[in-house]
Amino acid sequence: MVRAGFRIALLQLKVVASKTQNIENAVSKIRTAVADTGARVVALPECFNSQYGTQHFPEYAEEIPTGETSRSLAAVAKELGIYLIGGTIPERCPVNSKLYNTCTIWSPEGTLMATYRKIHLFDINIPGGIQFRESDVLTGGAKLASVNIDGAKIGIGICYDIRFDELARLYRNQGCDMLIYPGAFNMKTGPLHWELLARARANDTQSYVATISPARDPSAGYIAWGHSMVVDPWAKIVSEANDGEEMVVADVNLKIVDEVRSQIPIFSQRRTDLYKTDSIP
Repeated sequence: MVRAGFRIALLQLKVVASKTQNIENAVSKIRTAVADTGARVVALPECFNSQYGTQHFPEYAEEIPTGETSRSLAAVAKELGIYLIGGTIPERCPVNSKLYNTCTIWSPEGTLMATYRKIHLFDINIPGGIQFRESDVLTGGAKLASVNIDGAKIGIGICYDIRFDELARLYRNQGCDMLIYPGAFNMKTGPLHWELLARARANDTQSYVATISPARDPSAGYIAWGHSMVVDPWAKIVSEANDGEEMVVADVNLKIVDEVRSQIPIFSQRRTDLYKTDSIP
């Protein structure tokens, strides 16, 4: 059976200090994307409602799905009849008050399909470059999350997660056709690794990969690299933004996924008698 696919729009959004303004901007840009491109799926960046920084996360954090950001995303997904990959927001767990960096996925009916809490926290120290420790404030997630959209299975990761090929492999083992990573690489790691990692994960898994960054703001405490992109299963960039507030549009063609996996059948050729990547129950 030949599988079709869908059109996806990635929104590289500018983030300001006002949470309300960030949400309103996202909703406005979502409406524009659907009206102008007919996108079936819209994806937002990491921390699109919040300034990025450990000092900001507690202030912007909210519960899911009762917080104002979740309510707004649910409403616009239902209004437009789209699937919405809700970037990430700082989440406050109502059970233990821990904070997470969390992606929400919404259906065309406005229901919450899945949540994904960032598993690998961004703790790095590059002398003369950047030092950052998400773990000072955030707790790492412990579960994968995937959703089915129009015949495609999509796995979710967040930013630093893209560096871990094991996570991508687990999603490939589950039958995912596409991996979506809201992320905010910086001006040190962005030029070096953003494209490299997107194309590497696409090549590893023979899947589509989408990475969605906030727009670059030179005056921000943390400056995002930008360059949101869609990469196809051949590891070729299909569409890419620059660094400003932009939209990236691409058609996800599942026939290409099937063709690449058939023509270069690495999944069935893996020597699982010698090595394998399995999830831990």
